[in-house]
Amino acid sequence: MTDQSAKAARRQTDGRKQLYDNVLDTIGNTPVVRINRLAPEGVELYVKAEFFNPGASVKDRLAISIIEEAERSGALSPGQTVVEATSGNTGVGLAMVCAAKGYPLVVTMAETFSVERRQLMRMFGAKVILTPKEAGGTGMYAKARELADAHGWFWAGQFETEANALIHANTTAREILADFDGRRLDAVVTGYGTGGTVSGLGRVLREARPDLEIVLCEPANAQLLGSGIPQERTEAGGPASGHPAFEPHPIQGWTPNFIPLVLQEAIDNSYYDRLVPIAGADGMAMARKLAANEGILTGVSGGSTFSVALDMAQTAEPGTVILAMLPDTGERYLSTPLFDHLAVGMSDEEETLAATTPGFLMS
Repeated sequence: MTDQSAKAARRQTDGRKQLYDNVLDTIGNTPVVRINRLAPEGVELYVKAEFFNPGASVKDRLAISIIEEAERSGALSPGQTVVEATSGNTGVGLAMVCAAKGYPLVVTMAETFSVERRQLMRMFGAKVILTPKEAGGTGMYAKARELADAHGWFWAGQFETEANALIHANTTAREILADFDGRRLDAVVTGYGTGGTVSGLGRVLREARPDLEIVLCEPANAQLLGSGIPQERTEAGGPASGHPAFEPHPIQGWTPNFIPLVLQEAIDNSYYDRLVPIAGADGMAMARKLAANEGILTGVSGGSTFSVALDMAQTAEPGTVILAMLPDTGERYLSTPLFDHLAVGMSDEEETLAATTPGFLMS
């Protein structure tokens, strides 16, 4: 078949040739997708689309790892209630996993995070406890610890658990190596929430591809790592207090008001080569551009990561290959400022288009 006839051929699929025992078996193996219209000429820019996970975010990986590692160790008993503090995506992932496996789940979440997230968790059967915005991430964390201690619930502990970076070393990093096997890859760009992605990637990619640059991003107005100020911790590794460099920022899922213990591994082992701040407004603008120009719908964190990757691409040498992590879907942000620029009814332009024919006009 010639190139021209191949392009003209009708799209068809043949199935995955695999049947799944449950939805949890579909976690991982997310696609790497090339950016075409936004990428500068001569540079290959890719995104790893984590919204292809069944719970629509990278945190599905963490959720299944926490539960299955606890099952293996005996730390989680059949039917025991699971409790976790989350900005949303880990909670959604845990709610999905717990629903499939039969564990009750209670989530604590600061009231500032999007309504969609709490409703998704409740749809999966979880109970959502909202904590006051003034208390920030440490407040929802402390509430979850209180509940775990008071009721004997299993503490998921996403910010400290070894299951976090482990799953990214065992899956995310291996997928990237497989997808770029025999191909050039110069840089991987990611943000951090718990730090599991960068710590897991660092463990594997540092050894497998020592020349690969790992770039870590954080909010411009909440540069916890950029400040150089260490995190005060409890004996268990949790935050003893909020970090002094933290300010509220719009990149939901990134950078709580403390440096997680999981992220400390990446800091201590120099798993990232560069730390780049990014303004939340720039991340939102780039998420909108990805949707409008590439048909890729991601959230503010994905837009922020991609914005940093695109800036790198603009000044990169021809032939450079860059991969950006897209943690979740834009549908998690419908009630947030990410969608504020869109009319709920019809915009003026849409009303003008509607009026170009006489029928079925809104009064």
